[in-house]
Amino acid sequence: MRILIINPNTTASMTEAIGTAAAKAASAGTTILAVNPDNGPASIQGPEDGEAALPGLYAVFDSYMTGEEAFEAVIIACFDDTGLEELRARSQVPITGIGEAAYRLAAETAAPFSVVTTLAVSIPVLEYNIKSYGLAVECARVRASEIPVLDLEQYPQKALARIGSEIADAIASDHCRSIVLGCAGMADMAQLLENTYHVPVIEGVSAAVAWCEREAAARLANTDTA
Repeated sequence: MRILIINPNTTASMTEAIGTAAAKAASAGTTILAVNPDNGPASIQGPEDGEAALPGLYAVFDSYMTGEEAFEAVIIACFDDTGLEELRARSQVPITGIGEAAYRLAAETAAPFSVVTTLAVSIPVLEYNIKSYGLAVECARVRASEIPVLDLEQYPQKALARIGSEIADAIASDHCRSIVLGCAGMADMAQLLENTYHVPVIEGVSAAVAWCEREAAARLANTDTA
């Protein structure tokens, strides 16, 4: 299958890293294309950035998905799940955001989960999404590491240490059974953090790829039995 991943911000290096993480998570026979708009915020930190990213996100989606819709699934690679409902209204293909996919996987794997995101300004958006997905009971807490999104790439060791500290606090204080990393830019940290803190650490890029593959397989099975 072919999966289109749209990073709604304009930071191409982050898009490349997201594509690499997705390709590693994909099954044989799945191909990944990761893209981003040319115009909009360089990172999405809070609702104002999310709103500013929508025109570029919609334009990229329409440019790749108009007509025959050669992609069989779409992932929005922003943990705020920016524009998710609007894009679902534009297309019949399976579409998810990395936030939704990560929350659902954590709820299935080891609930309750705590979320460790970037800045505190993002917390209300994530809490709203978790509630709207019907997963509020499974979420112990949404936490901020206070690491700006672009610092994840520019200062990776500092970011890793701060995120790790927040995970340790979450395990001790929230009594959570798993951790969700609340930013696409944290994808390559998950395995190291899981090895360090000995709880499942879930990142949204690989969770979203797995969701798309399951959804596509289910649709194919339904078609074969129809």
